[in-house]
Amino acid sequence: MKFNFWRNVSFFATAVLIAGCQSYEPVPLDIGSYRTALETRLIDIEPVIAFANRIAITDEIPLEFDSTDGISPSEGEVIALFYNPQLRIARLEAGVALANYETAGLWKDPVFGFNGAEISSPSSPFQFNLMGNITIPISGRLKVEKAKAGTKYETQLRKLVDDEWNLRSTLRSQWAAWTSATMQIQLINEVIEQLEGINKIAVILFEAGEINRVEYRLLQVELASNKVQATEAKLHLLETEISLLGTMGLAPENSSLLRAEFPLIASTTVEDETARIIVANTELAIQFANYETAEESLRLEIKKQYPDIVIGSGYGSEFNDHRVLFGLTIPLSIWNRNQAGIAHARTQREVARAEAETTFARLFRELTLANTTLLLRQTQRTYFEDEIVPMLAQQTSDIEKIVELGEVDIFILLETVTRQYRAKSRLLDLQVAEIEASITVHRILGPDYPLNPTPAHRELITTEYTLGGVQ
Repeated sequence: MKFNFWRNVSFFATAVLIAGCQSYEPVPLDIGSYRTALETRLIDIEPVIAFANRIAITDEIPLEFDSTDGISPSEGEVIALFYNPQLRIARLEAGVALANYETAGLWKDPVFGFNGAEISSPSSPFQFNLMGNITIPISGRLKVEKAKAGTKYETQLRKLVDDEWNLRSTLRSQWAAWTSATMQIQLINEVIEQLEGINKIAVILFEAGEINRVEYRLLQVELASNKVQATEAKLHLLETEISLLGTMGLAPENSSLLRAEFPLIASTTVEDETARIIVANTELAIQFANYETAEESLRLEIKKQYPDIVIGSGYGSEFNDHRVLFGLTIPLSIWNRNQAGIAHARTQREVARAEAETTFARLFRELTLANTTLLLRQTQRTYFEDEIVPMLAQQTSDIEKIVELGEVDIFILLETVTRQYRAKSRLLDLQVAEIEASITVHRILGPDYPLNPTPAHRELITTEYTLGGVQ
């Protein structure tokens, strides 16, 4: 009978433990299925369209996709926000922070104890004690733990917002670089075609004895050099193309769908750029959230000074004397008082304050440089576009008229062709540089909706958007 009683108690305790536990289910890693999904992402475009309709970030984001006319830069932004591999990981990490937040601040599990003794004397009864303890968090520590987990979740959300904002800037820069590389190849091919025409004229002049072998060879070298440059330009185009597709999360075979056009950067005009950085910059928003976490950490350490009560009750038997048991444990904060934890949390709060302030100062300097760079690039681009390139075009037209009259200076013609190519190539570089400066200004000023300061635990955007995208 004694054995049966002990066995029943064991079975009961085990059943209680098993009922509240989760079971393990293996999920194999299937790269083959992922490869298939990667290669067919632009075939089933409906999830991306639904994602675009759901977020509707700005007017720059289109709500309709038409892959028959290629993918524009703005459409590429939505695809990148949905499929970018780094964002996928960031969203999953935000899901980890959300899980921690949802499970934070829970009461400790009750503790069940059993002691039994079988005394060897035949006349002695079986002795046992059953005891259950529960911790009552009267200190309020669990509520603060929940609040701290909330600030960590909000920090992760803000990091995700920053990642998405920076991704858009990165994609625009890559698209501008890829478009420029595409146009550079067109320019080089035009130059090669013109140089081949000049070489045909040079053959006639060489055979007529009007230019010597050295001069004729220089023209051939110039043509060959440009053909080598064309192969280098093709390699550069491939590199920018692969980088752009990687950011968008697409396979290399989707390159034919990309449209070579410069992205449009909406000009952001604000009266007080300093205030705009404070309320909207995505990087500074992370520092605000980090400071809130430091505040909650200090509050938690202070709460740890105060005790939680452990109450226990049970039932036992000793020498056939049955007893009801009670227990009460209250820690006394006399000497330790969690002084080390409080001191550490207080200094960490000051570190978080300094990080936020220095981040703001750096962003303010970067914005000043970006604004000045943008103005200078606009001036340079306008000068090339309105003066240098038109003058060289006129020069080419005048030389062609002279050639038609039978008066040919082959080297002036060569110099004009090469100068015109360099000017157009430089104009492309300046267009990209101007776009880069615009992107930098736009990135530092942040989105049109405010991010800071906000109360802790307030989600900046809907969970559906933040944790959206491909899984």
